[in-house]
Amino acid sequence: MYLVVIGWLYVTVMMAVAEAASPQGSLLGAAVTFIFYGLVPVAIVAYILGTPARKRALRERERSEAEAYQAKAQAAKAPEAGAGRASPTLGLPGGPAEPHAGGEAPAAGPEPLHRGPVRKEP
Repeated sequence: MYLVVIGWLYVTVMMAVAEAASPQGSLLGAAVTFIFYGLVPVAIVAYILGTPARKRALRERERSEAEAYQAKAQAAKAPEAGAGRASPTLGLPGGPAEPHAGGEAPAAGPEPLHRGPVRKEP
Protein backbone atom coordinates (compact mmCIF):
# COMPACT_ATOMS: atom_id res chain seq x y z
CA MET A 1 0.00 0.00 0.00
CA TYR A 2 2.80 2.43 0.86
CA LEU A 3 4.46 1.88 -2.50
CA VAL A 4 1.29 2.95 -4.32
CA VAL A 5 0.96 6.03 -2.09
CA ILE A 6 4.58 7.06 -2.67
CA GLY A 7 4.26 6.46 -6.43
CA TRP A 8 1.09 8.51 -6.76
CA LEU A 9 2.53 11.38 -4.73
CA TYR A 10 5.63 11.32 -6.96
CA VAL A 11 3.45 11.58 -10.06
CA THR A 12 1.48 14.50 -8.65
CA VAL A 13 4.66 16.32 -7.57
CA MET A 14 5.94 16.00 -11.13
CA MET A 15 2.60 17.31 -12.44
CA ALA A 16 2.84 20.27 -10.07
CA VAL A 17 6.46 20.98 -11.10
CA ALA A 18 5.49 20.86 -14.76
CA GLU A 19 2.62 23.26 -14.16
CA ALA A 20 4.79 25.66 -12.15
CA ALA A 21 7.52 25.59 -14.82
CA SER A 22 5.09 26.14 -17.69
CA PRO A 23 4.90 29.68 -19.12
CA GLN A 24 1.12 29.61 -18.71
CA GLY A 25 1.17 27.97 -15.23
CA SER A 26 1.54 29.43 -11.76
CA LEU A 27 2.67 28.36 -8.32
CA LEU A 28 -0.90 28.59 -7.06
CA GLY A 29 -2.04 26.25 -9.83
CA ALA A 30 0.80 23.86 -8.98
CA ALA A 31 -0.21 23.85 -5.30
CA VAL A 32 -3.87 23.24 -6.17
CA THR A 33 -2.86 20.43 -8.53
CA PHE A 34 -0.75 18.76 -5.86
CA ILE A 35 -3.40 19.09 -3.15
CA PHE A 36 -6.45 18.05 -5.17
CA TYR A 37 -4.79 15.44 -7.42
CA GLY A 38 -2.34 14.14 -4.85
CA LEU A 39 -2.88 14.68 -1.14
CA VAL A 40 -6.68 14.47 -0.87
CA PRO A 41 -7.19 11.30 -2.99
CA VAL A 42 -4.19 9.56 -1.41
CA ALA A 43 -5.42 10.39 2.10
CA ILE A 44 -8.89 8.98 1.33
CA VAL A 45 -7.54 5.80 -0.28
CA ALA A 46 -4.99 5.23 2.51
CA TYR A 47 -7.71 5.67 5.15
CA ILE A 48 -10.02 3.20 3.41
CA LEU A 49 -7.28 0.64 2.79
CA GLY A 50 -5.99 1.00 6.36
CA THR A 51 -9.39 0.20 7.94
CA PRO A 52 -8.86 -3.58 8.22
CA ALA A 53 -5.50 -3.07 9.93
CA ARG A 54 -7.03 -0.61 12.41
CA LYS A 55 -9.86 -3.04 13.19
CA ARG A 56 -7.38 -5.88 13.64
CA ALA A 57 -5.29 -3.77 16.03
CA LEU A 58 -8.40 -2.78 18.00
CA ARG A 59 -9.51 -6.42 18.36
CA GLU A 60 -6.00 -7.43 19.45
CA ARG A 61 -5.88 -4.65 22.05
CA GLU A 62 -9.32 -5.60 23.40
CA ARG A 63 -8.29 -9.26 23.54
CA SER A 64 -5.09 -8.47 25.45
CA GLU A 65 -7.01 -6.22 27.87
CA ALA A 66 -9.55 -9.01 28.45
CA GLU A 67 -6.73 -11.51 29.11
CA ALA A 68 -5.10 -9.10 31.56
CA TYR A 69 -8.44 -8.60 33.33
CA GLN A 70 -8.98 -12.37 33.55
CA ALA A 71 -5.47 -12.89 34.93
CA LYS A 72 -6.03 -10.15 37.51
CA ALA A 73 -9.38 -11.68 38.50
CA GLN A 74 -7.78 -15.13 38.85
CA ALA A 75 -5.01 -13.67 41.00
CA ALA A 76 -7.57 -11.95 43.21
CA LYS A 77 -9.60 -15.17 43.62
CA ALA A 78 -6.60 -17.36 44.45
CA PRO A 79 -6.10 -16.12 48.07
CA GLU A 80 -9.86 -16.28 48.74
CA ALA A 81 -10.18 -19.91 47.63
CA GLY A 82 -7.34 -21.19 49.81
CA ALA A 83 -8.17 -19.19 52.93
CA GLY A 84 -11.27 -21.05 54.13
CA ARG A 85 -11.93 -18.57 56.92
CA ALA A 86 -14.70 -16.16 57.68
CA SER A 87 -14.19 -12.54 56.70
CA PRO A 88 -13.41 -10.25 59.62
CA THR A 89 -15.88 -7.53 60.51
CA LEU A 90 -15.44 -3.92 61.47
CA GLY A 91 -17.61 -4.24 64.55
CA LEU A 92 -20.76 -3.95 62.49
CA PRO A 93 -23.06 -6.94 62.21
CA GLY A 94 -22.25 -8.64 58.91
CA GLY A 95 -20.01 -5.78 57.69
CA PRO A 96 -16.99 -7.04 55.73
CA ALA A 97 -13.61 -5.44 56.29
CA GLU A 98 -12.65 -5.76 52.61
CA PRO A 99 -14.65 -4.30 49.74
CA HIS A 100 -16.51 -6.66 47.46
CA ALA A 101 -13.90 -8.00 45.04
CA GLY A 102 -16.15 -10.20 42.88
CA GLY A 103 -17.32 -9.46 39.37
CA GLU A 104 -20.96 -9.00 40.38
CA ALA A 105 -22.72 -6.31 42.35
CA PRO A 106 -23.79 -7.07 45.93
CA ALA A 107 -27.31 -8.52 46.27
CA ALA A 108 -28.63 -5.75 48.48
CA GLY A 109 -27.31 -2.55 49.92
CA PRO A 110 -28.38 0.41 51.96
CA GLU A 111 -31.16 2.60 50.60
CA PRO A 112 -29.88 5.82 49.02
CA LEU A 113 -30.72 9.03 50.79
CA HIS A 114 -33.36 11.13 49.08
CA ARG A 115 -31.92 14.52 48.27
CA GLY A 116 -34.91 16.03 46.47
CA PRO A 117 -35.12 17.36 42.93
CA VAL A 118 -32.06 18.88 41.33
CA ARG A 119 -32.58 22.14 39.45
CA LYS A 120 -30.51 24.81 37.82
CA GLU A 121 -30.13 27.96 39.84
CA PRO A 122 -31.62 31.06 38.18
